[in-house]
Amino acid sequence: MNKNLDDYNRMRDFSATSEPAAVKRTGRKNAKNHALQFCIQKHDASRLHYDFRLELDGALKSWAVPKGPSLDPKVKRLAVHVEDHPLDYATFEGSIPEGHYGAGDVIVWDRGVWIPQDDPAKAYAKGRLKFELQGEKLEGLWNLVRTHMPGKQEQWFLIKHQDGAARPESDYDVVSAEPDSVLSERTIVGKAPEAGKPKPIKKLAAAARKPASAPLTGARKAKLPDTLKPELATLVEKAPDGPWSYEVKFDGYRIMARIDHDEVRLFTRNGHDWTHKLPEQAKALAGMGLESAWLDGEMVVADEQGVPDFQALQNAFEAGRSAGILYYLFDMPYLNGVDLREVPVEERRAALATVLNASKNPLLRFSDAFGEDPQALLNSACQMRMEGLIGKRLGSPYVSRRSSDWIKLKCKHRQEFVIVGFTDPKGSRNAFGALLLGLHDRDSGELRYAGKVGTGFTEATLNSIHQQLKPLQVKKVPVVNPPTGVELKGVHWLKPELLAEVAFAEMTKDGSVRHAVFHGLRDDKPAQDITEERATAVKTASAKKTAAKPSAASRKKAEPAPSQIGLDEGKVRITHPDRVIDASSGTTKVQLAQYYASVAEWILPQLKDRPVALVRAPDGIAGELFFQKNAERLAIPGITTLDQKLTGQPMMVINNAEALIGAVQMSTVELHTWNATSDNLDKPDRFVLDLDPDPALPWKRMVEATQLTLSILDELGLKAFLKTSGGKGIHLVVPLTRKLGWDEVKDFSHAIVSHMAKLLPERFSAVSGPKNRVGRIFIDYLRNGLGATTICAYAARTREGLPVSVPIFREEVETLKGGNQWNIHNVHERLAEVGDEPWADLKKTRQTITAEMRRRVGMKKT
Repeated sequence: MNKNLDDYNRMRDFSATSEPAAVKRTGRKNAKNHALQFCIQKHDASRLHYDFRLELDGALKSWAVPKGPSLDPKVKRLAVHVEDHPLDYATFEGSIPEGHYGAGDVIVWDRGVWIPQDDPAKAYAKGRLKFELQGEKLEGLWNLVRTHMPGKQEQWFLIKHQDGAARPESDYDVVSAEPDSVLSERTIVGKAPEAGKPKPIKKLAAAARKPASAPLTGARKAKLPDTLKPELATLVEKAPDGPWSYEVKFDGYRIMARIDHDEVRLFTRNGHDWTHKLPEQAKALAGMGLESAWLDGEMVVADEQGVPDFQALQNAFEAGRSAGILYYLFDMPYLNGVDLREVPVEERRAALATVLNASKNPLLRFSDAFGEDPQALLNSACQMRMEGLIGKRLGSPYVSRRSSDWIKLKCKHRQEFVIVGFTDPKGSRNAFGALLLGLHDRDSGELRYAGKVGTGFTEATLNSIHQQLKPLQVKKVPVVNPPTGVELKGVHWLKPELLAEVAFAEMTKDGSVRHAVFHGLRDDKPAQDITEERATAVKTASAKKTAAKPSAASRKKAEPAPSQIGLDEGKVRITHPDRVIDASSGTTKVQLAQYYASVAEWILPQLKDRPVALVRAPDGIAGELFFQKNAERLAIPGITTLDQKLTGQPMMVINNAEALIGAVQMSTVELHTWNATSDNLDKPDRFVLDLDPDPALPWKRMVEATQLTLSILDELGLKAFLKTSGGKGIHLVVPLTRKLGWDEVKDFSHAIVSHMAKLLPERFSAVSGPKNRVGRIFIDYLRNGLGATTICAYAARTREGLPVSVPIFREEVETLKGGNQWNIHNVHERLAEVGDEPWADLKKTRQTITAEMRRRVGMKKT
């Protein structure tokens, strides 16, 4: 480990913060195998600032830039040199808890690669760094210059060089214009409202009470738009200060309604027409008697307690029972010839409420706002098993994009734990550092260690709780599986009597809480009754049902009884159903099986008759992985074996849901398929171009590379279909009429890649291996050889969160934030919305590789 990272580790308590610890690494000491990465993190600590980080000598050299970067070369931005950070910090987003160093929210505002113009180590030592940035937001040449200004820490200046990427700050302030994360839906809403936006609260309240006949601020006459995209909310870690209103976050489908006299059309957030799926709602909207309108809301089915139930909504669509679906409306950007998008949100909503009050149709509901404290509201929503809250900045307009004027606060898990110990305080902390938690095993009754909670305390609660802890100290360890090593330092064990209520993001594979926050002591239950609260399992009755949402990870020593996954053709027995596959999301084996059962109608056509290779993870994705091309020693029901001499070994084919779920029972996570089918294995029916980037490259480069590759294929006259890789890349699938053999197809795909690498050598590499793609994208054509495979569409990947490879429209590429955007827990809404539309024409496409195509990519005649 870089010695300069010692300060970083010493300043943080990793039992309380989710920041990555600096650990000894291999393979990234120098820049031979990768481009040097940079990142800029927006950090809402005691003051909002931007942390500028450059990779050098195995760490991230870091500067705090109070005002953020400026594209204006005339503007010098102060940059205060701070401690080095580990390389893993470049993708860190989250909330650093109160009372800890750097407390506050963090997002990745920009990332990419930096290219030093001189020897970086010497330039850094001299205090004069000149470099090029290739990021999502920042481009061009920059300078970091050390000053001689006095201070506890070095003072530098960050200055934009005069080049094509420079812009006067009076014309464009990049910090204000592009405030959000480049990695996720997160944003940071400053402690004060943006200048010139919200009005004083009294005026806002008066505006919301305007009578329906009063003119609306900012309204203007306009023609009814043909299309209108919705405003999307950004994720925040906590409620911001300032004037906001809060509504329930519904677990349903976002739908925009366009009304033009008697004609009503209902569109999904991606613009797909769902009017035919929602005839009762369309009829109700037509009955409102409006001349014209655009309405925004969520389609929901509520359970017996009135809580939105996404599974029930799916079932209603599948059964054609739209009469039970409620349309909760929360905005109205257009009404009766008037564009309301510049009208403040509270006035738009007041007008919408008036319109709905006149309707009286029970299928149309108004999404009420609540005036209570947002944290209290969030607690109530979470207790009701809702998703969370949506906050809207008062005074804000309606914009057709993701906006920091609309935010979402998500619920966390919350339950009681037995307090089994505490740790000594560190730094300026008083009384104790963290509480050690325990839970009783449901079967054996043994008390088991369940992690720590070190945040959520005030000075008063630290001292008062400590007084209650001290008399309970014992020498005997109360849990059967105490932590080991460093975690045992400074631990005081307790008689297991006190209870703590704790909120947490998830459980790890070994049953420890992550991102835990203390909420108080409880005395209304006996300690021996405290076990893990688990969500009720949802049975999958059909291969077309949606998988259950993830429950918390199991901590049992003994595996529970087997589960069964119901399929149209029977049932498959799942042993060790609660075994955790992915600790980051708490996903279990049975949940992975439920996912594959739920997408069987989409994935089986992609698997049909194609030899398949499996990636198995018997000990979860963090354990050893096995790549298996044949079914030897795998008792998978319903699987087909091809005894072919072509590859010298038997091959597997998965043509039914029984074999698909049977593969999961044998610990399969990934499924990779051939480019040929079993009826003619000598001739491929497609080739695949896998865009595989240097990991340091910004996603923007992947978008550009995909578009460039599509342009080449378009020029050749070849139609391609796209899918995310489920990792960092994009796959382009080119269907072929089966005429040529493996070598001919592979040679042609190689020629395309070589042609592109020759045209743009600074962007593309035609040679595999990390050393050959430094700062570039390797277009992998090697997947087109005999016996080679590619991840199957709709298959999960053995990566954190279990992302999924998903077919996409070519027009969607620019809107994605990564190749791992969808995972087994969030892909169902997309599938319900678009189904197989992105690849609907793939099997119908007839095209061949011609002599003219070969000539155009530089292939010699044979």
